[in-house]
Amino acid sequence: MNNDFYQKRDLQTRLRMSKYTEKLPDYCFDFFIGIENNTSLLTRYNYSMDISIFFNFMAQFIFHKDENQITLKDLEELTTIHIERFLSYLSYYEIDGKSFKNNERGKARKLASLRSFFKYLYNHNLISSNVVSKISTPKLHNKEIIRLEQDEVNTLLNVVENPFEFSKRQQTYNKHTFERDNAIITLFLGTGIRISELVGLNLNSFDFSQNAFVVTRKGGNQSTLYFSNDVAMALKTWLEKRSTLNLPTDEQAMFISLQNKRISLRAVEDLVKKFASIASPLKKISPHKLRSTFGTNLYKQTNDIYIVADILGHKDVNTTKKHYAAINEDQRKSVARNVTLYK
Repeated sequence: MNNDFYQKRDLQTRLRMSKYTEKLPDYCFDFFIGIENNTSLLTRYNYSMDISIFFNFMAQFIFHKDENQITLKDLEELTTIHIERFLSYLSYYEIDGKSFKNNERGKARKLASLRSFFKYLYNHNLISSNVVSKISTPKLHNKEIIRLEQDEVNTLLNVVENPFEFSKRQQTYNKHTFERDNAIITLFLGTGIRISELVGLNLNSFDFSQNAFVVTRKGGNQSTLYFSNDVAMALKTWLEKRSTLNLPTDEQAMFISLQNKRISLRAVEDLVKKFASIASPLKKISPHKLRSTFGTNLYKQTNDIYIVADILGHKDVNTTKKHYAAINEDQRKSVARNVTLYK
């Protein structure tokens, strides 16, 4: 399988990560080397952002020196009050003239990054105590799970096929992209793959004799997923159109932009939002919400959380339970109707 997409993506992630790590002290670099075998590149990139924000905070408000001058001895002087102030600071802050804000989930993620960092330093005897371990995770409120109902799914597919509510210019544009857009929307709804997995698909990812395809999951692991005949039909229709395009001979990407190269993440996000805004104007539907729609429907059909977790590529079934096991309204209503007060 052609892995150029993932190699380029990893290179870009490493370059972005270096912009954060180059401002940090050397012992931070040792941390990233130390966790390399047990974490994904994306995890380390997120850690680098979060730790960089923490060092920027310390440099401005605690030690009053450049980030890369903060020593391990300085870290020893931190108290729980400092960490709590940092979490409060995250509500709204500015770095290099840009404003940022975090809700409870953003704060929880950054605290988790600091826990990993300080745990590494403590376990390697670089600091004598782990102050961050004393801080409780911010209370997380349940997020509303946004997904499409079946009638909204039908409407979405109809909008893709008949975009009458768009301007004439958009309709002209859609004539050139209908087969591709329909295949993308159908593949999201029919398999629940992530947007990065979809963009990374190549022609040789698919085996239509088995109605199957291979995806590269988070962390680089590959999985085989299966799809229905409806999905197969949409994909084959797109492939017929794709074969008529004047593409470079070495272009193996399954989904192509109007520039005759692999479609970007942003382009996929935009096309999903464009159609979904007509089909369900009150819901902010993204590719991830289409994934949630698939997961919900699959759970309703199977009532098996482990199957849903496996197909969605969740490493921890508790992640799946949190999102899908508690949302079967039909089942809850059915149980309620079966409760009798008079016997």
